[in-house]
Amino acid sequence: MKRITKHLTVPVISSFFLIIVPLVATSFLSVYFVKNEPWFATFNTAEWVSFSFLGIFSQALALTPPTFCALVLGYFWGWKTLPILFVVNLLSILLINKIVHLLDHDRFKKFIESNPKAKKLMESIRGEELKIITLTKISPVLPFTFTNFVFTLSGAKLKNILLGGFLGMIPRTILSVWAGTQAQEIRKLLENPNEGGVQKVAVLALILISAFGLFFVINRAVKGRK
Repeated sequence: MKRITKHLTVPVISSFFLIIVPLVATSFLSVYFVKNEPWFATFNTAEWVSFSFLGIFSQALALTPPTFCALVLGYFWGWKTLPILFVVNLLSILLINKIVHLLDHDRFKKFIESNPKAKKLMESIRGEELKIITLTKISPVLPFTFTNFVFTLSGAKLKNILLGGFLGMIPRTILSVWAGTQAQEIRKLLENPNEGGVQKVAVLALILISAFGLFFVINRAVKGRK
């Protein structure tokens, strides 16, 4: 029991942190952006590019979800922010990976592999790793930093984490930027980012694609190993 507690305490505490912190941080940041909207409206291209790259660290440290960043930047800067956000998301994923490895040193992966049943399960889904990561990142309701944290802890290959994360974030990012460009007031945008009928349908579609896709892929992978 002590051995289990030793290996699970840090991941469990970290997981709680990575889920709760973005909710609290975005509440405070929403107020900040609403109060300072006139100031942000004066930003030029260079200032927005510099500001955008702060998202690498805020997303990696679970301070802001990518969706929040895309909504804000889409509102203030429009479609020009889209390629920047793709780069920011990719670099955030890489930074999360490096931080987790620095803190964990693959201890959790070794703990999982020491359990025969857990090891067999991980081996079963390893061949579908890229698909699983991509489908997970498609869902707008699964926390960005938390999922990357889990993938890294589980020992997923970095190339799959980066490629799957990049591909999965494309529809979410495009949808959020589009919602930002359509908003008339930043207060309403941040309070209800999916106010329009199209946004609601699109979000629901992404959730369903992610959920059913993951069920199908994981189920097929597990059955294939039996």
